[in-house]
Amino acid sequence: MEWVGDHLALFMFAVLTVIMFVGYPVAFVLGGVALGFAVLGMFFDVFRPAQLGSLIPRIWGQAVQNQVLIAVPMFVFMGTILEKSGVADELLKALQVLTRKIPGGLAMSVTVMGTIMAATTGIVGASVIMLTLIALPTMLERGYSKELSVGTIASAGTLGILIPPSIMLVIMGDIMTISVGTLFTAAILPGLLLAAVYLVYIGFFAALNPKKAPPLAADQGPQSGAELLRMLLRSFLPPAFLIFVVLGSIFGGLATPTEAGGTGCAGALLLAWWNKRLNMKMLREVIESSALTNGLVFFIIFGATLFSYVFRALGGDDLVAELLKAVGIDTGWEILIFVMVLVFIMGFFFDFLEICLVVLPIFAPLLKLVDFTPHIAENKDFMIWFVILMAVNLQSAFLTPPFGFALFYMKATVPPEVTMAHIYRGIVPFVILQVVTLIMCIYWPEIILVLPRYFGFLS
Repeated sequence: MEWVGDHLALFMFAVLTVIMFVGYPVAFVLGGVALGFAVLGMFFDVFRPAQLGSLIPRIWGQAVQNQVLIAVPMFVFMGTILEKSGVADELLKALQVLTRKIPGGLAMSVTVMGTIMAATTGIVGASVIMLTLIALPTMLERGYSKELSVGTIASAGTLGILIPPSIMLVIMGDIMTISVGTLFTAAILPGLLLAAVYLVYIGFFAALNPKKAPPLAADQGPQSGAELLRMLLRSFLPPAFLIFVVLGSIFGGLATPTEAGGTGCAGALLLAWWNKRLNMKMLREVIESSALTNGLVFFIIFGATLFSYVFRALGGDDLVAELLKAVGIDTGWEILIFVMVLVFIMGFFFDFLEICLVVLPIFAPLLKLVDFTPHIAENKDFMIWFVILMAVNLQSAFLTPPFGFALFYMKATVPPEVTMAHIYRGIVPFVILQVVTLIMCIYWPEIILVLPRYFGFLS
């Protein structure tokens, strides 16, 4: 019985995993398992009843009163406005015209569109659904292969989880007590590198398989320079300006992420007015969709806060360290590689929020004690590097079957002739490209750290 009490944290993690696989709501599972094992801890005399009194203040202080997390509903609201107002639709049409002479130009337009929307929304579900509804019928009509079409849309739609302003980075910054502005700056190059890798792959694929990615006909789109200029002024420059305002204010030190999120919401409303879509019906839809999304995110944060608190109170940190040593994983590089592989595998079954809220509090304290110099010039910058590596890795959680959320969003909106088999085959090359990008970021840490140093976030 004493052995069971000493290893309750291990059983707690195992029970959480099993119940998640059964399919119960994650938010309730995290909180319920935490409270259940707190009671078991009292029975085995390894958790004091007085510790339960710290749960409510902990939730209140870490989530309800947290000024950083206010940015989450702001960015959700901003992204929903852009989706409902038709700004994204106009932007894609402009990008199709600009890339029509390039092999795979339409697919590249979708990737560029996903990159731009990622820098204005950060909402994967909205981006994937929007791109599927807007781009997929056009791609199939133009003769693009189903696999390339769905793979491009799914991968482009998930860029918002990495490219700032990313909701995931806001949450991870809060968990790790790292400046969100620093994480936003550090994520820019990895996010753009991932998008560039997608574009290179699409270009090679289209050059080798022109029948599966035919170019746009020359007679489609603006036929004169004046028409092209009008299209750019109306469809391309406004969202580009919104990106500049939101991210530029953060990087320039003019606004916090929360303030920039509020500015972005105001800018998105102006763009909706510019597109003549701003009305009470659209606002009601935006508010309802944003409220549901935010409610889900914060409920999971509440449950995860309970789980991590009870897990650590039951000695989970020490237990994890002992288990790693028992299997021969004791050096910093071995732990880092183990965590990256673990997160990638967990991405097949769990959402990014569940993974980072459970994994980061467990492994980050262990890795803080490791010296990674000279691979990283200064070891104090390790946590920035590690968190962005986690973010790049978690990108794959949205694409890997059987529970990749982007795949579910897409399946709900694709026409009947596009099957789940097409979707699975289509995302495989892009998941491989994500792994390649992750390896590049591990091998060359300056991809992550150079911009934070340049902007003065790292001294």
